Amino acid sequence: MTESRLRVLVAKPGLDGHDRGAKVVARALRDAGMEVIYTGLHQTPEMVANAAIQEDVDVVGLSIMSGAHNHLVPEIIKILAGKGAGDIPVVLGGIIPQDDFEAMKAAGVQEILTPGTSLTELVEIVRRLGEAKRKAE
Repeated sequence: MTESRLRVLVAKPGLDGHDRGAKVVARALRDAGMEVIYTGLHQTPEMVANAAIQEDVDVVGLSIMSGAHNHLVPEIIKILAGKGAGDIPVVLGGIIPQDDFEAMKAAGVQEILTPGTSLTELVEIVRRLGEAKRKAE
């Protein structure tokens, strides 16, 4: 029996309308052999969490450029946990000030990927987190 491909949700929560980076990330993950579900722009925390659960993803990747990460990210993680999906690792990318890293980690973000993170590194991080989730199941 062959192992199925890792499934990754790439989401753009909030009012942020800049999705070029998210599309580059989605393409890199697909090119690395992962199945990627891209939610599109302007997703609410509830929509992101529901999509992650419905699509049975191994990792959630959030892309935020608007500065709303302090509100949106903890809410998404809280909703996932409340729906029994708190084991899905969440990675955060975009414009995230270094001063907010500690709060994001405390909220449950596994990795923070800022501009300058190579696509190779991003793929390795997502693969490591997704495989660890599957092993824990």
